[in-house]
Amino acid sequence: MNRTFDASARLLARERRRLLVLALICIGLVCGALYLQIFKGEDPCPLCILQRYGYLLVAIFALLGSTSSGWRSIAISETLVLISAIFGVAVSARHVWIQAHPSFSCGFDKLQPIVDGLPPAKWLPKVFQVAGLCETPYPPLLGLTLPQWSLIGFVIIAIAVARSMSTRKRTLAAGR
Repeated sequence: MNRTFDASARLLARERRRLLVLALICIGLVCGALYLQIFKGEDPCPLCILQRYGYLLVAIFALLGSTSSGWRSIAISETLVLISAIFGVAVSARHVWIQAHPSFSCGFDKLQPIVDGLPPAKWLPKVFQVAGLCETPYPPLLGLTLPQWSLIGFVIIAIAVARSMSTRKRTLAAGR
């Protein structure tokens, strides 16, 4: 009985640490995007801003999970992280596609007022307001564009969280 409880407590602590690390990484990625915007002049397009929202949602839900004291709240947090990551995959995949087909646009005229109309764009316009076009080619970073890196990041998050949820489910079921 105590061994099962100890194993579950250790697993819970490990999951909380993983969620905290995930949150910090996502916050770091958004800070990196802000650095490129402010100091390198790479203006964010509507899809860039939506990707920022995706990373920040992952960070918020991961932080909430990292402060959880039970499996149920961690499961809810991880589900929300997974949904946010899937949203990010969809947005960044669209951005990659647009940059591969420069004759298409992200719909700046359609998306810009929607993205700029969200409350965070009014609270922190430098961070969340649209200033660029999706098809603008900025210099690659280590051979990949920022949307490609973003897509990789969201895919890794989605796979890691889904795997963690699946593994934990099997581990906890085996311990009962």
